[in-house]
Amino acid sequence: MIEFEDVPLLRDPIMIAAFEGWNDAGETASATVTHLIETWSATPLAALDPELYYDFQVNRPRISSDGGRREIVWPTTRIFLAQETPLDRDVILVQGIEPSMKWRSFTEELMDFATSCEVGMIITLGGLLADVPHTRPIPVTVTSEHEETRQRYDVEPNRYEGPTGIVGVLTDAAHQAEVPTLSCWAAVPHYAGAGPSPKATLALLTRLEALFDALIGHADLQEQARAWEHGVDELAASDDEVADYVHSLEQTQDTTELPEASGDAIAREFEKYLRRRDTDE
Repeated sequence: MIEFEDVPLLRDPIMIAAFEGWNDAGETASATVTHLIETWSATPLAALDPELYYDFQVNRPRISSDGGRREIVWPTTRIFLAQETPLDRDVILVQGIEPSMKWRSFTEELMDFATSCEVGMIITLGGLLADVPHTRPIPVTVTSEHEETRQRYDVEPNRYEGPTGIVGVLTDAAHQAEVPTLSCWAAVPHYAGAGPSPKATLALLTRLEALFDALIGHADLQEQARAWEHGVDELAASDDEVADYVHSLEQTQDTTELPEASGDAIAREFEKYLRRRDTDE
Protein backbone atom coordinates (compact mmCIF):
# COMPACT_ATOMS: atom_id res chain seq x y z
CA MET A 1 0.00 0.00 0.00
CA ILE A 2 1.09 3.60 -0.62
CA GLU A 3 2.27 5.32 2.55
CA PHE A 4 0.90 8.87 2.43
CA GLU A 5 2.15 12.11 3.89
CA ASP A 6 -0.38 14.92 4.20
CA VAL A 7 -1.52 15.83 0.67
CA PRO A 8 -2.39 19.52 0.31
CA LEU A 9 -5.01 20.92 -2.02
CA LEU A 10 -3.47 20.69 -5.48
CA ARG A 11 -3.72 23.05 -8.46
CA ASP A 12 -4.72 21.17 -11.61
CA PRO A 13 -1.93 18.61 -11.09
CA ILE A 14 -0.13 16.54 -13.70
CA MET A 15 2.01 13.47 -13.02
CA ILE A 16 5.46 12.82 -14.53
CA ALA A 17 6.79 9.30 -14.01
CA ALA A 18 10.06 7.49 -14.76
CA PHE A 19 11.38 4.12 -13.66
CA GLU A 20 14.86 2.68 -13.44
CA GLY A 21 15.43 -0.55 -15.33
CA TRP A 22 14.29 -1.76 -18.74
CA ASN A 23 12.66 1.58 -19.64
CA ASP A 24 15.71 3.69 -18.73
CA ALA A 25 18.58 3.35 -21.21
CA GLY A 26 21.44 5.62 -20.24
CA GLU A 27 19.56 6.40 -16.99
CA THR A 28 17.90 9.03 -19.16
CA ALA A 29 14.38 9.04 -17.74
CA SER A 30 15.26 8.56 -14.07
CA ALA A 31 17.88 11.33 -14.28
CA THR A 32 15.27 13.64 -15.81
CA VAL A 33 12.85 13.13 -12.91
CA THR A 34 15.70 13.55 -10.40
CA HIS A 35 16.60 16.83 -12.10
CA LEU A 36 12.98 18.03 -11.86
CA ILE A 37 12.80 17.07 -8.18
CA GLU A 38 15.95 19.08 -7.44
CA THR A 39 15.16 22.04 -9.70
CA TRP A 40 11.61 22.44 -8.40
CA SER A 41 12.47 21.68 -4.74
CA ALA A 42 9.91 18.88 -4.69
CA THR A 43 8.94 17.41 -1.33
CA PRO A 44 8.25 13.73 -0.49
CA LEU A 45 4.57 12.91 -0.67
CA ALA A 46 4.20 9.13 -0.66
CA ALA A 47 5.99 5.81 -1.16
CA LEU A 48 4.96 2.31 -2.14
CA ASP A 49 5.58 -0.60 0.21
CA PRO A 50 8.69 -2.25 -1.28
CA GLU A 51 7.85 -5.67 0.25
CA LEU A 52 5.01 -6.07 -2.22
CA TYR A 53 6.82 -5.34 -5.47
CA TYR A 54 10.58 -5.81 -5.28
CA ASP A 55 12.98 -8.72 -5.14
CA PHE A 56 15.66 -7.49 -2.76
CA GLN A 57 18.22 -9.86 -4.26
CA VAL A 58 17.77 -7.97 -7.54
CA ASN A 59 17.38 -4.46 -6.08
CA ARG A 60 19.25 -4.60 -2.80
CA PRO A 61 18.65 -2.19 0.10
CA ARG A 62 21.49 0.19 0.89
CA ILE A 63 23.01 1.35 4.16
CA SER A 64 23.40 5.10 4.46
CA SER A 65 24.85 7.31 7.17
CA ASP A 66 23.45 10.73 8.06
CA GLY A 67 25.22 12.58 10.82
CA GLY A 68 26.52 9.36 12.30
CA ARG A 69 23.11 7.67 12.20
CA ARG A 70 23.08 4.63 9.97
CA GLU A 71 19.89 3.41 8.37
CA ILE A 72 18.60 1.04 5.72
CA VAL A 73 17.23 2.66 2.54
CA TRP A 74 14.83 0.29 0.82
CA PRO A 75 14.48 0.31 -2.96
CA THR A 76 11.00 1.43 -3.88
CA THR A 77 8.93 3.91 -5.87
CA ARG A 78 8.61 7.33 -4.28
CA ILE A 79 6.25 10.17 -5.10
CA PHE A 80 7.14 13.85 -4.77
CA LEU A 81 5.16 17.07 -5.04
CA ALA A 82 6.50 20.14 -6.85
CA GLN A 83 4.54 23.33 -6.31
CA GLU A 84 7.26 25.84 -7.23
CA THR A 85 7.15 25.27 -10.98
CA PRO A 86 6.86 27.59 -14.01
CA LEU A 87 3.75 25.73 -15.18
CA ASP A 88 1.11 27.48 -13.02
CA ARG A 89 0.04 24.04 -11.83
CA ASP A 90 1.34 21.44 -9.41
CA VAL A 91 3.43 18.50 -10.59
CA ILE A 92 3.49 15.06 -8.99
CA LEU A 93 6.82 13.36 -9.73
CA VAL A 94 7.09 9.58 -9.59
CA GLN A 95 10.68 8.41 -9.08
CA GLY A 96 10.51 4.66 -9.35
CA ILE A 97 12.12 1.32 -10.04
CA GLU A 98 10.45 -1.13 -12.38
CA PRO A 99 8.79 -3.69 -10.07
CA SER A 100 9.92 -7.30 -9.90
CA MET A 101 6.40 -8.66 -9.39
CA LYS A 102 2.68 -7.80 -9.19
CA TRP A 103 2.76 -5.24 -11.97
CA ARG A 104 -1.01 -4.91 -12.15
CA SER A 105 -1.32 -4.22 -8.43
CA PHE A 106 1.57 -1.77 -8.64
CA THR A 107 -0.08 0.09 -11.50
CA GLU A 108 -3.48 0.09 -9.78
CA GLU A 109 -1.92 1.73 -6.71
CA LEU A 110 -0.35 4.48 -8.79
CA MET A 111 -3.57 5.05 -10.71
CA ASP A 112 -5.63 5.13 -7.49
CA PHE A 113 -3.23 7.74 -6.15
CA ALA A 114 -3.45 9.77 -9.37
CA THR A 115 -7.26 9.59 -9.28
CA SER A 116 -7.42 10.65 -5.62
CA CYS A 117 -5.26 13.67 -6.46
CA GLU A 118 -7.40 14.47 -9.54
CA VAL A 119 -4.40 14.27 -11.87
CA GLY A 120 -5.36 15.72 -15.26
CA MET A 121 -2.54 14.17 -17.30
CA ILE A 122 0.16 11.53 -16.89
CA ILE A 123 3.48 11.96 -18.68
CA THR A 124 5.77 8.95 -18.78
CA LEU A 125 9.46 9.17 -19.63
CA GLY A 126 11.73 6.53 -21.10
CA GLY A 127 15.07 5.89 -22.72
CA LEU A 128 15.76 3.25 -25.36
CA LEU A 129 18.92 2.04 -27.09
CA ALA A 130 18.83 2.87 -30.78
CA ASP A 131 20.93 3.13 -33.95
CA VAL A 132 21.60 6.87 -33.66
CA PRO A 133 24.91 8.76 -33.67
CA HIS A 134 26.10 10.51 -30.52
CA THR A 135 27.32 13.47 -32.59
CA ARG A 136 23.82 14.54 -33.61
CA PRO A 137 20.88 15.83 -31.52
CA ILE A 138 19.29 13.02 -29.52
CA PRO A 139 15.90 12.14 -31.08
CA VAL A 140 12.95 12.31 -28.69
CA THR A 141 9.67 10.68 -29.69
CA VAL A 142 6.41 11.82 -28.08
CA THR A 143 3.19 9.86 -28.49
CA SER A 144 -0.27 9.80 -26.98
CA GLU A 145 -3.19 7.38 -26.86
CA HIS A 146 -5.64 10.29 -26.45
CA GLU A 147 -6.86 11.94 -29.64
CA GLU A 148 -7.47 15.41 -28.18
CA THR A 149 -4.03 15.32 -26.55
CA ARG A 150 -2.42 14.36 -29.86
CA GLN A 151 -4.06 17.31 -31.56
CA ARG A 152 -3.21 19.72 -28.76
CA TYR A 153 0.49 18.81 -28.65
CA ASP A 154 0.86 17.80 -32.31
CA VAL A 155 2.12 14.28 -31.56
CA GLU A 156 1.52 10.87 -33.07
CA PRO A 157 -0.26 7.76 -31.74
CA ASN A 158 1.98 5.00 -30.40
CA ARG A 159 2.24 2.24 -33.02
CA TYR A 160 4.80 0.11 -31.18
CA GLU A 161 4.10 -3.62 -30.87
CA GLY A 162 6.26 -5.96 -28.82
CA PRO A 163 7.56 -6.45 -25.27
CA THR A 164 6.87 -3.58 -22.92
CA GLY A 165 7.96 -2.32 -19.52
CA ILE A 166 6.17 -0.73 -16.61
CA VAL A 167 6.02 2.58 -18.53
CA GLY A 168 3.87 0.94 -21.20
CA VAL A 169 1.67 -0.74 -18.60
CA LEU A 170 1.11 2.52 -16.70
CA THR A 171 0.36 4.40 -19.93
CA ASP A 172 -2.21 1.79 -20.92
CA ALA A 173 -3.82 1.88 -17.45
CA ALA A 174 -4.12 5.66 -17.66
CA HIS A 175 -5.68 5.39 -21.11
CA GLN A 176 -8.19 2.81 -19.84
CA ALA A 177 -9.05 5.20 -16.99
CA GLU A 178 -9.54 8.00 -19.57
CA VAL A 179 -6.67 10.04 -18.15
CA PRO A 180 -4.81 11.80 -21.01
CA THR A 181 -1.21 10.68 -21.47
CA LEU A 182 2.00 11.70 -23.16
CA SER A 183 4.87 9.24 -23.52
CA CYS A 184 8.31 10.75 -24.17
CA TRP A 185 11.23 8.54 -25.20
CA ALA A 186 14.83 9.55 -25.88
CA ALA A 187 16.91 7.43 -28.27
CA VAL A 188 20.32 6.67 -26.72
CA PRO A 189 23.19 5.51 -28.99
CA HIS A 190 23.43 1.81 -28.25
CA TYR A 191 27.25 1.76 -28.50
CA ALA A 192 27.41 4.40 -25.73
CA GLY A 193 24.52 3.27 -23.55
CA ALA A 194 26.40 1.47 -20.79
CA GLY A 195 26.55 4.49 -18.48
CA PRO A 196 24.53 7.66 -17.83
CA SER A 197 23.80 9.78 -20.90
CA PRO A 198 23.40 13.43 -19.86
CA LYS A 199 22.95 14.45 -23.50
CA ALA A 200 19.82 12.27 -23.68
CA THR A 201 18.58 13.65 -20.36
CA LEU A 202 19.07 17.18 -21.68
CA ALA A 203 17.11 16.23 -24.81
CA LEU A 204 14.19 14.96 -22.71
CA LEU A 205 14.19 18.12 -20.59
CA THR A 206 14.26 20.30 -23.70
CA ARG A 207 11.32 18.38 -25.16
CA LEU A 208 9.37 18.83 -21.92
CA GLU A 209 10.06 22.55 -22.08
CA ALA A 210 8.59 22.64 -25.58
CA LEU A 211 5.51 20.69 -24.47
CA PHE A 212 4.98 22.92 -21.44
CA ASP A 213 6.01 26.13 -23.24
CA ALA A 214 8.05 26.94 -20.13
CA LEU A 215 11.71 27.04 -19.13
CA ILE A 216 12.78 24.38 -16.65
CA GLY A 217 16.47 25.16 -16.20
CA HIS A 218 19.33 22.86 -17.13
CA ALA A 219 21.85 23.49 -14.30
CA ASP A 220 25.16 21.96 -15.50
CA LEU A 221 23.58 19.42 -17.86
CA GLN A 222 24.92 21.17 -20.97
CA GLU A 223 28.48 20.91 -19.67
CA GLN A 224 27.90 17.26 -18.74
CA ALA A 225 26.46 16.57 -22.19
CA ARG A 226 29.51 18.10 -23.90
CA ALA A 227 31.85 16.09 -21.69
CA TRP A 228 29.89 12.90 -22.46
CA GLU A 229 30.03 13.55 -26.20
CA HIS A 230 33.76 14.27 -25.99
CA GLY A 231 34.28 10.99 -24.13
CA VAL A 232 32.42 9.03 -26.79
CA ASP A 233 34.42 10.88 -29.48
CA GLU A 234 37.59 9.56 -27.86
CA LEU A 235 36.12 6.04 -27.79
CA ALA A 236 35.32 6.22 -31.51
CA ALA A 237 38.74 7.65 -32.34
CA SER A 238 40.44 4.70 -30.66
CA ASP A 239 38.48 2.08 -32.62
CA ASP A 240 38.26 2.24 -36.42
CA GLU A 241 35.26 -0.09 -36.50
CA VAL A 242 33.30 2.13 -34.09
CA ALA A 243 34.37 5.25 -36.01
CA ASP A 244 33.15 3.79 -39.32
CA TYR A 245 29.88 2.75 -37.72
CA VAL A 246 29.30 6.22 -36.26
CA HIS A 247 30.04 7.77 -39.66
CA SER A 248 27.47 5.50 -41.33
CA LEU A 249 24.87 6.45 -38.71
CA GLU A 250 25.61 10.14 -39.30
CA GLN A 251 25.12 9.73 -43.05
CA THR A 252 21.86 7.85 -42.56
CA GLN A 253 20.42 10.41 -40.12
CA ASP A 254 21.55 13.39 -42.19
CA THR A 255 19.94 11.91 -45.29
CA THR A 256 16.61 11.21 -43.62
CA GLU A 257 16.54 14.75 -42.16
CA LEU A 258 17.16 16.52 -45.47
CA PRO A 259 14.21 18.78 -46.43
CA GLU A 260 13.78 16.94 -49.71
CA ALA A 261 13.37 13.67 -47.79
CA SER A 262 10.49 14.83 -45.59
CA GLY A 263 6.93 13.65 -46.20
CA ASP A 264 5.63 17.20 -46.66
CA ALA A 265 8.36 18.01 -49.17
CA ILE A 266 7.68 14.85 -51.14
CA ALA A 267 3.96 15.69 -51.21
CA ARG A 268 4.70 19.20 -52.48
CA GLU A 269 6.97 17.87 -55.21
CA PHE A 270 4.29 15.39 -56.27
CA GLU A 271 1.72 18.21 -56.46
CA LYS A 272 4.14 20.18 -58.66
CA TYR A 273 4.52 17.14 -60.92
CA LEU A 274 0.74 16.81 -61.27
CA ARG A 275 0.40 20.51 -62.12
CA ARG A 276 3.16 20.26 -64.75
CA ARG A 277 1.52 17.18 -66.24
CA ASP A 278 -1.86 18.94 -66.46
CA THR A 279 -0.18 21.93 -68.14
CA ASP A 280 1.59 19.74 -70.66
CA GLU A 281 -1.67 18.03 -71.56
